[in-house]
Amino acid sequence: MKNLFFIFLTFLIFGQKCLACSTFLLKQDNRVAFGKNYDWDLEDGLIIVNKKNVVKHAINYSNPVKWKSKYGNVTFNQYGKEFPSGGMNEAGLAIETMWLGESEYPASDSRLEIDNMQWIQYQLDNFGSVEEVIKSDTGIRISPLSQAKVHYLVGDGKGICASIEFLNGKRVYNTGKTMPIKALTNDTYATSLKHTRKYKGFGGTFLLPKNAHTLSRFTRIAYMQQTFKKNKSVDIVEYGFKILSNIAAGEYTKWSIVYDLSKRHIYFHTHSKRKIKKIDVSSFDLSCSTPVLILDINTSYNKNLENKFQYFSKSTNRKLIKKTFNNTDFLANIPQELLERVFLYSESFDCQ
Repeated sequence: MKNLFFIFLTFLIFGQKCLACSTFLLKQDNRVAFGKNYDWDLEDGLIIVNKKNVVKHAINYSNPVKWKSKYGNVTFNQYGKEFPSGGMNEAGLAIETMWLGESEYPASDSRLEIDNMQWIQYQLDNFGSVEEVIKSDTGIRISPLSQAKVHYLVGDGKGICASIEFLNGKRVYNTGKTMPIKALTNDTYATSLKHTRKYKGFGGTFLLPKNAHTLSRFTRIAYMQQTFKKNKSVDIVEYGFKILSNIAAGEYTKWSIVYDLSKRHIYFHTHSKRKIKKIDVSSFDLSCSTPVLILDINTSYNKNLENKFQYFSKSTNRKLIKKTFNNTDFLANIPQELLERVFLYSESFDCQ
């Protein structure tokens, strides 16, 4: 049953389908924005305000990571609390994840283990810069049992960006001079960067691609980033949504998110609720002496969302998990015992 539980974990959020997600970072003087399209079958989700000074542990590994959250953060969760697809913390660090078929996680060694979705929560809980996220690899690693093949884009309030991938069993990252295009889709960063050189504006002769292929989306993001640099008058958040609209996959794009890393604001809309909404992360009391807060991502409210958040409840988390599992074909028949472990996991943490 334990091995079955690990197999179950690898399919959370990502499953057997290749998501067409896209991410990027924009910088304009002192403003930094970080964008993400979440492309998937399901739209349901919770926006969760996670607190600092909470003692946590990775789920069910022989050498699990244990930590106490240093930073409060706001995450987007579809398959339950503590398993985010992405988010931003109070220090202005943002992380988002995408499918990458070439991913191969490191073999077991002396480092502490964590699941590939919990890795996002761990980083947002503990670090405020891209540099710190990169350095964390010396002490922790994603378990090789995490077979869901993903890679990550990380950005911080200083405008530093990094792609983090796991290729041939080793962590590979690009940042600074090795990352001239601050974006990531569903190919390795090296492959994506090489592909752009075929097109006009990047040394090649081909016209800008218009299809939804991963490399085409990366190239269009790169082109629009170039255009943005030449136009200082455009609003950075507005332009972020313009990019997301350009690379959207129709009905498949369920969430579109722009994090303003400088102001600690989050803007988002869903496929069914198209009006852009705003959350001010700095408005929340992030101490663990106050309750965790949640908001339905498909809320009908458009203004003052900070006041619309409700206290986290076990029943709400369970309701979301049951609904998304039942509507995800490869998770619909998960044994009740395994579901119960997921329910209980996020309910086991203490405030210190």
